[in-house]
Amino acid sequence: MELAAHQQELQRRRSVRRGGRSRATRDTALLQPSGVDVHADLCVDSLSSVILQNALQAAASGPLRLKCRVFKAKRVLAFEIMSLLESLDPSYVRRLDLRVKRLGLTEFSKILGQLSRFPELRSLKLHNSNVDVQRPTLESTMESPWLVWQLGIPTSFQELSLGSSRLPGNLHQILRFHAPAFKSLDVNGLDVSKGLLELLQLFLEKTSSSLLHLDLRDCRMANSHLKALLPTLLRCSRLRFLGLHGNHLSTDALKDLLQKILELPDLHLVVYPFPVDCYKLARLESDFDFVPDEELLAVATVEFSQVVANSGRTDLDWTYNPDGHDVLDYFSL
Repeated sequence: MELAAHQQELQRRRSVRRGGRSRATRDTALLQPSGVDVHADLCVDSLSSVILQNALQAAASGPLRLKCRVFKAKRVLAFEIMSLLESLDPSYVRRLDLRVKRLGLTEFSKILGQLSRFPELRSLKLHNSNVDVQRPTLESTMESPWLVWQLGIPTSFQELSLGSSRLPGNLHQILRFHAPAFKSLDVNGLDVSKGLLELLQLFLEKTSSSLLHLDLRDCRMANSHLKALLPTLLRCSRLRFLGLHGNHLSTDALKDLLQKILELPDLHLVVYPFPVDCYKLARLESDFDFVPDEELLAVATVEFSQVVANSGRTDLDWTYNPDGHDVLDYFSL
């Protein structure tokens, strides 16, 4: 961005003109707007973060006021993220998408603590953000990030995505927040086998009337977990997407799921995992491992397709392919 340089040039021109103005001209100028709001979605990386920081600092005292709705940071250091968040006009930010580089527990707590500055925040994404809990920190802070998180979430919040993030502390606190219009949850990689299933059930109950997108990929979900979750899942009457890829589910469990979710009228895409009974032990280069059995998978696929065909739900895409699907924007900015 050339925003900082542009503002400096405007200030220079104004100072040149100021010397030759008459009093009447100066009085007229006082009646004119003091600046211009510039609305922009911002995306920075490790190279452009310094440029943006300079622009935001210049905007704080210049005629151009930068108003950011969507802020994305890719592989930016934690202290730079915090500095940029502090410089944003808090009243306009609605979506934060952060991929933080070298994130320590203390920095993680501070980033979550800044959420309370943004009263209109609707979406938070922390993709591939792995917190280094081995870095020196007070033991008492191990559970503080999510306590801070609960205090900072506005009631307008609608989307949480923790895809492929390894996050510290008491993860039970992640879903303990009140968001009556919540629409999209991505906890890809969260281990539901570690006592998180009941909390997930409670959260789905609270958001069942508004939830549209639920991504539970790679959550180490077994048949017993799915069976326990299914009654609550069926209450999510507006659900449009369900992601289950990477979980340990059998053909029978998936077939039972398919037959029951057909009653969800808005559900159009389900990404299911390879059934665990469709694997075979095979010899690889120097070892043995389980690989998909294409024949068994083909038989299971035919069974699933027959269920869908018999239901008449031609609008439902039931697939084990996790790629190539458009990610819908579930709320208007």
